[in-house]
Amino acid sequence: MRIAAAVKWYELGQISQGKATEIAGCSRTDFINALARYQVDFMQYTADELEEEMLNVD
Repeated sequence: MRIAAAVKWYELGQISQGKATEIAGCSRTDFINALARYQVDFMQYTADELEEEMLNVD
């Protein structure tokens, strides 16, 4: 139940991936695997955030 809640809150953008792993009580790898099982993208970027990240790549 904790993993499902953490996945949902992460999907909604309410918590970070790090906080989600704490709530779920698992490693980041296990949490990313849970995201895949629930068909939730592990990268939660808006188009603007992704553009900004790409501008900062050397």
